[in-house]
Amino acid sequence: MSMGKILAGFIVISALLVGAGVYYMQVYALYTEVAAKGAGDVEMTRIDGNVSEPVLYSDFKAIDSDSSPIRYRACFRTEMSAAMMTETYVPYEKAEPLNAPNWFDCFNAQEIGKALEEGQALAFLGTENILYGIDRVVAVLPDGRGFVWHQINRCGEVVFDGQQAPEDCPKPPAAMAPKGN
Repeated sequence: MSMGKILAGFIVISALLVGAGVYYMQVYALYTEVAAKGAGDVEMTRIDGNVSEPVLYSDFKAIDSDSSPIRYRACFRTEMSAAMMTETYVPYEKAEPLNAPNWFDCFNAQEIGKALEEGQALAFLGTENILYGIDRVVAVLPDGRGFVWHQINRCGEVVFDGQQAPEDCPKPPAAMAPKGN
C-alpha cells in the first residue's frame, strides 16, 4: 500500500469523524431537557394589561440550549378554547416556528407552520423580549396541542444586524449597542 493511499484514507476517516462530531454537537449535545416547574412553564400575554400570565396546560416537554437564544422548544396540551384564548391573549403576527431536532418528536415545525398559514392554529405572544430582541411565541392547534418557541422580533432583527434600534424599541443592552452609540 502506498503512502498516498494511507494518507488519503486517513483524511477521509478524519473528515467522517469530524462530520459525525459536528452533527452530534448540533443535534444532541447542545440541547438539554427543561424540567417542568408545574406553574409558569407556559405563559401568554394578556390583552388587558400586556402582562404574561401562566395558562392551563398538561404534558409539558421542553428543550433548550445555551448556544443560542432561539433554540428553546416546548410542547404541551391545553383544554382552553380558541374563543377564550383569542378574547384574552395578544395574538402574534408572523409566527414562524423553527425546526427542532428530530429526536424531539412532539415539535414539528412544518406541521405547526402549515396550520398557522391555513388559519387552523392560533399564535399568541408568550413573553415579549424574554431576552432582548427575542419573543417567546405560543401556538395552539384545534386539538389542544400547544407549542412554544423563541423567535427574533423586529427590534432584534435590526440590532442583531448591527444597526441602531428603532425609536419604538427598548434600548438594547450595552453589549449589543452598535459602536459609536
